[in-house]
Amino acid sequence: MHIPSLTIASVRQGLAEKQFSAVELAQEALAFAKAENPKTNAYLTFSDDRAITAAREVDARIARGHDPGALGGVPVGVKDVIVTRGVRTTCGSRLLENFIPPYDATAIERLEAAGGVILGKANCDEFAMGSSNENSAFGPVRNPVALDRVPGGSSGGSAAVVAQGTAVVSLGSDTGGSIRQPASFCGCVGVTPTYGRVSRYGLVAFASSLDHIGPFARTVADSATLLQTIAGRDSHDATSSTHAVPDYAAAMQLPLQGLRIGLPKEYFSGLAGEIGDRMQAGIEVLKKQGCQIVDISLPHTEYAIAAYYIICTAEVSANLSRFDGVRFTSRSPKAESLIDMYRNSRGEGFGPEAKRRIMLGAYVLSHGYYDAYYLKAQRVRSLITRDFAQAFENVDALVAPVSPFPAFKLGEKTSDPLQMYLSDIYTITGSLAGIPCMSVPCGNTASGLPVGMQILTKHFSEDLMFRIAHQYEINGGFSA
Repeated sequence: MHIPSLTIASVRQGLAEKQFSAVELAQEALAFAKAENPKTNAYLTFSDDRAITAAREVDARIARGHDPGALGGVPVGVKDVIVTRGVRTTCGSRLLENFIPPYDATAIERLEAAGGVILGKANCDEFAMGSSNENSAFGPVRNPVALDRVPGGSSGGSAAVVAQGTAVVSLGSDTGGSIRQPASFCGCVGVTPTYGRVSRYGLVAFASSLDHIGPFARTVADSATLLQTIAGRDSHDATSSTHAVPDYAAAMQLPLQGLRIGLPKEYFSGLAGEIGDRMQAGIEVLKKQGCQIVDISLPHTEYAIAAYYIICTAEVSANLSRFDGVRFTSRSPKAESLIDMYRNSRGEGFGPEAKRRIMLGAYVLSHGYYDAYYLKAQRVRSLITRDFAQAFENVDALVAPVSPFPAFKLGEKTSDPLQMYLSDIYTITGSLAGIPCMSVPCGNTASGLPVGMQILTKHFSEDLMFRIAHQYEINGGFSA
C-alpha cells in the first residue's frame, strides 16, 4: 500500500477487499511516519500502542461482519492541543512537556468510535499561538512542499502530516486562521466549522470565544467525512450547538448552477501577482459551473486585526493563568516562596510569544483600559459579524484569498511580530464572526508553492460550503 495516496474511501475499500488489515495498515503507517518525520518535525509524539489497539478493534468489527465505521482503519494525526488519554499532550510548550491527560477530548472519542486510528500528536505553535509553527518549544515544523519554508500556524504539524502523506486526515484547531492558513501553505484542504459545531471539550483553551476544532484532508470528501464524525451537541461543552448536522456527502453532489458567490472588495484590493492570478483562475472555475459572481463589501474588515488581537490576548491572559506550576505543568526548582514558584515556573516554561500575548491581554483588561480596548473591540466584532449577515442576505457564499502570500521562509518574520500577525489578515474576520470557512487548493506559484482559496458561508451552512468546494475540486479547481 502507498500511504501518501490513501483516502478514507480507499482505506475502506482495501479493508473490504482484504488487500490489508487495519493492523497491517497501522503498522506500515507508523513506520512510514517515523521514517519521514525527521524531515519536517511534524509529529511530537507517536502513539503506537493506542494505534494498534484501535486497529485491532476495527479488524474485529470486520470479522464479526459489522461496519468498521466511517473512519474504519484510517490513520489520523491530532494537533497537540487536543487532549488524549494516556498520550502526552504538550501544547508545544515546555510547561506541559510531561503532561499525560487522564481523559479524551470529545472529538477524539467520536473519532475513535468511528474507527479512526490515531498515529500520534502533531507539532504546533505554543498553546496554538502563531502563524508559522516556529513558536513550538520543540522546534519548528518544516513545510513538506518546501523544507526551507514554514507550514503555517498554529496547526502547521496537522497540515504537514497530511501534505507529507504520513496521515490520511488530521485534526487541528483554528482561532484566527490556524487551520486555513496552514492548509493554504501546504496545499491541502482545511475546514474551520461554525463556532459550536464541534465540541471544544478537551481542547486546551487559547481564546475560548474563538477556538474551533476542525479537519485537514487531501480531498473535500475526506474533510467532510471527518467533520461529520466529530460534529454535534456535547453535554460537556455548553457552547456546542444543538443544530442538526446535515448529510455533507449528499450535499456535495448537488450542482452549483445559480448560486451567487460574493467577492469582498476589501480582500481583493491590492491583491496582485501570482496570488491574484490563482484566485482569478479559481473564480473562473466557479463561473463555468454556473455561479454568478457578485462584488460585495465587508466595510469593517480594516478593524479586524486590531479587534482580534485585543480579544484573543485578553482571553489568553485568563486561560493561561491556570498553568502556574501547581497542577498539570512542570515546576521550577528555583523557588524559595510560593510567589517565586509561580513566577519562575511561568517565566521558564512559557515561550516569548505566549508571554507577549499574556502581557497584552492583561493590559487591555486592566482597570482604566477595559472600556477603551476590550469593550470597544467586542463592539467592532459585532459590526464585523453584522457585515457578514448582511452580505449573506444577497449572496449564498463568499470566496476570498486565504493569505496575501504563499509560505514564507523559516525565520523570515520571527523578528517582527506585527508582520507575523498580519499573516492572518484574510482569515480572522471569519473567526470573529464564528462562520464556517475553509481553504481549498487553488494551484501553485511559478516556484511550486501552494495557494489557497477561502470559501465562507453563513452560520451552520457547512453543507453548502462543502458543496461548493467539492464541485470546485472535481472540476479542476485545485490546479486552477
